[in-house]
Amino acid sequence: MLYPVEQMIFILLALFAVGAAYYGFREMALIINRGQRELYLDNLPRRVLEALRVYFAQTTTLKTRRVTSLFHLAVVWGFTYYFLVNALDALNGFLPEFSLFEGNDVLSSAYRLFGDVFSVGVLVGVSYFILRRFVLPNKRELQYHPNVLLHPKVAAGAINRDSLIVALFILLHVGSRFLGESVKIAVHGPDLMSPFATLVSPIWSGLGEDGLIIMEHLFWWLALGGILLFLPYFPYTKHLHLAMAPLNFLTRPQRRSLGEMAKLDFEDEEIEQFGANKLEHLSKTQIFDAFACIMCNRCQDVCPAYTTGKELSPSALEINKRFMIKDQMSGLAAGEESINPLMGFAISESAVWACTTCGACIDICPVGNEPMMDILDIRRDAVLMQGDVSAELQTAFKGMERQGNPWNNPRGDRFRWAKDLDVPTVEDNPDFEVLYWVGCAPSYDPRAQLTARAFVKVMQSAGINFAVLGELENCTGDSARRAGKEDLAQELAMTNVETINEVFGDNAARRIVATCPHCFHSLAKEYPQFGGNWNVVHHTEFIEELIAAGKLPESANPKKMSNVTFHDPCYLGRHNDIIDAPRTALTKGVGVDIIEMPRNKQNSFCCGAGGAQFWKEEEHGTKAVNVARYEEAKATGAEVVAVGCPFCMQMFETAKSTLGEGPEVKDIVELIADRLPVGSGD
Repeated sequence: MLYPVEQMIFILLALFAVGAAYYGFREMALIINRGQRELYLDNLPRRVLEALRVYFAQTTTLKTRRVTSLFHLAVVWGFTYYFLVNALDALNGFLPEFSLFEGNDVLSSAYRLFGDVFSVGVLVGVSYFILRRFVLPNKRELQYHPNVLLHPKVAAGAINRDSLIVALFILLHVGSRFLGESVKIAVHGPDLMSPFATLVSPIWSGLGEDGLIIMEHLFWWLALGGILLFLPYFPYTKHLHLAMAPLNFLTRPQRRSLGEMAKLDFEDEEIEQFGANKLEHLSKTQIFDAFACIMCNRCQDVCPAYTTGKELSPSALEINKRFMIKDQMSGLAAGEESINPLMGFAISESAVWACTTCGACIDICPVGNEPMMDILDIRRDAVLMQGDVSAELQTAFKGMERQGNPWNNPRGDRFRWAKDLDVPTVEDNPDFEVLYWVGCAPSYDPRAQLTARAFVKVMQSAGINFAVLGELENCTGDSARRAGKEDLAQELAMTNVETINEVFGDNAARRIVATCPHCFHSLAKEYPQFGGNWNVVHHTEFIEELIAAGKLPESANPKKMSNVTFHDPCYLGRHNDIIDAPRTALTKGVGVDIIEMPRNKQNSFCCGAGGAQFWKEEEHGTKAVNVARYEEAKATGAEVVAVGCPFCMQMFETAKSTLGEGPEVKDIVELIADRLPVGSGD
């Protein structure tokens, strides 16, 4: 189709474009490799299948913003199909008689039909996105609170400019190709397999043969030449997520749970930096995130800190990282140190300490980013390297270090919760089958102690052979780890692992059950890093087993029960995908119909206690996180809000006191224990 002079121009332009793009991609790869740890490619076939599944099914994208997500799905599928379309169009430009589907009318027809439909899908989708960003009311989703730290270029509108450039390129590229097809139809006649292009083709009816040839060449150049002109810009634009998103899912670490933190190696004397102060201190995966970010702000939509007016926007963190890289791209690629630290330039100090580590930002991200992990590494630097930590957290750390609990209560008081309950310790009952890990909250907090006592009553009623560690038990270190005090967390973990392994001996059939999701998460998902490999369950899972085995008496299933709504703790539902067990315990163990809150299951809203927030004053915002969630529970009209976490319990009790009224707060096991026969378990 192309004349010889056009072919030469195209080849020269292609060489220039590929060379310039290679320079950008090379810098990007060098910067990513400045990061710590590695990009993971183990179990590659499974990783490839998972990356392709997420990419083509757009499962994370479709979780929210359904209308917008459907338009995005059309653009993704269409643009993906255009890889084939562009390749064949380029070949046709040099080899006019070339046809991949020659002799196969079915494939040829399908190719033309998909090309026609996907072209319109992309054009409509991109047009919608332009209107959404600049005109429609939901453009507010793409904006930020005034108190959120933004890179100066972002604050000046760089994202909008980049989005407009990308959108106009797509419209030019796909629109030109679509119009080029309509020109061909004007020459050769209607094509049933290209209904939209056929519909448009009459606009060329006034052109003669020479005019049609000129238009065909023009649209070919606008479509294919446009790619070459855009290609050098590609590594610097948000459109890069098209390639980086599936690669992000392909190479990120496979964690035991959504929030499993990486272990720091304090024994390696060559390591001089713990945590992340500069961009290059982040892991390769975390730097990769900045290039993959689509800048959609979905993470900020679900962030409990952002939605209650705090300075934290997970989206702004990733975007600021990207612009910090762009400011110094050649220097970073050449091995230069970052000009600015992350705290104060990518994220404010208040935002760092506002994170509840709920994991919602990770769960919702359509490109697999993990901004929560960046924040945790920035905290590690602040605490371990800078010694910058609030007095409140210092007090909690001292309590964990000296007394084995963040309450700073004496070790000798740890077993007082069990007074008059005849609870056996591992010394009393060395042949136990189930180890009940009580945790710090039920050991020292009077309200949480009621949960522990109720769980003991249920186990005794079911005839469970259990024991507790008593004063041998220590804090798991969850709060210390998520507040950046990794050395203390590791010390606590290794002590607990040694204790549990000693009392378990060689009996691999023994199990651990915990009434606290944070203890459960540490024991089950992070202690394997320290040699602790046990069968650990949450108490709602254990109760579900008792119900299935018929070990709860019929009297625990009344005909009537107060209206109940259930709050999914972040470290139970979102972090560890334990969704059904608590609901089974309520519906079958208590006999209630659950009134679900609007945000439930994996999409649950945080109570505000996680990430060591329980031990510090909440960062300034427009509303307290626990009050926002408790108001949501209250709005259901339920008489009881059931929980499965002692920290959620305390946060909601505080919110109830703040509001003055609202549903009663009960742990699931308390509701079950209340309905056991009098004297059961005595």
